[in-house]
Amino acid sequence: MSVKDRAYLDWNASAPLRPKARDAMMAVLGEAGNPSSVHAEGRRMRGIVEHARAEVAELVGCSPSEVVFTSGATEAASVLRHLPSEHSVCVHAFAHDCLWAYRDAASASVAPDGPGHVLAMSHANSETGVITEPPDPIDGCWFVDGVRCDRLLLDIAQTAGKVHFDFRTSGADLAILSAHKLGGPKGVGALIVRDGTEIEALLCGGGQELGRRSGTEDVAGIAGFGAAVMDASLDLETRCWADVESLRDDLENALEAGAKETIFVGRDSQRLPNTSCFVTPGWKGETQVMQMDLAGFAVSSGSACSSGKVKGSRVLRAMGLDAQAAECALRVSIGPTTTEEEVMRFADVWTKQERKLRQRAA
Repeated sequence: MSVKDRAYLDWNASAPLRPKARDAMMAVLGEAGNPSSVHAEGRRMRGIVEHARAEVAELVGCSPSEVVFTSGATEAASVLRHLPSEHSVCVHAFAHDCLWAYRDAASASVAPDGPGHVLAMSHANSETGVITEPPDPIDGCWFVDGVRCDRLLLDIAQTAGKVHFDFRTSGADLAILSAHKLGGPKGVGALIVRDGTEIEALLCGGGQELGRRSGTEDVAGIAGFGAAVMDASLDLETRCWADVESLRDDLENALEAGAKETIFVGRDSQRLPNTSCFVTPGWKGETQVMQMDLAGFAVSSGSACSSGKVKGSRVLRAMGLDAQAAECALRVSIGPTTTEEEVMRFADVWTKQERKLRQRAA
């Protein structure tokens, strides 16, 4: 089966590289100059970095000075280890694994009602697409299970470029995102640090990124990031994602018509316009992924960062599904270039496979 015969339905894992992002990267790759150098070549590289920084800032609703370029959202999440005072991390149940990794990042001696706690949460869950707004602060603090948090970090990797988000009004002190989730290159991302929020350097060295993340900037990657952000901003100004949502709903209706036992997760919740997560009892998600792959469809059984794990999704269990049901989830995530033909072809192939499963079980 050739690549052109396949349908890519795994946008939440990584969106296809946008042509303008590729062109922007190619235009920079052959150029000399370090963005920290003061000569003309260096200044040209610095201009490319700063232009991209302004584009990222405009997309997420912050000041350019608040944007710190990183290798991705996972590195950006390491800021949880680099806040200036002792702290512990309270992680929302639906958060990405890169945030859960820092749950025990700090001293356990911090008092539950004292300062120093950080609430870390994903604005939109990558597996289900469900959007979770942060709780309203009380006197500038968030209370989670009786613990007072005086800082808020939002993972907006899935939100950015799909729904409108404004960092200024979000109440967050910190936010993280990745370029490849919105059609930029892999290996580039950003940490958003609200002006006045102090952090220690993520990486020590030459003091790049205003001393917040040392290391020579990946100018080509950042140029691609900026170009992808410009395209994503245009998408938000059109009915692009409304059309994607309509296509997603058509998919779910087609699946539901042929598989009455299938459960659609988060269907009655606010969620990303492109994401469908559904559970078919008795049919393991990993098995579905392999069968659909052989049939020419790229889909997922959950977060790409969790691929290879045999246990059921932690997020789905937190939503009330038992461990056995959580192992039977499949995620289809689409985008602006996904066609109706691809979606309906997937629905037809998947429904036929589901019918065969039921016939064997009868």
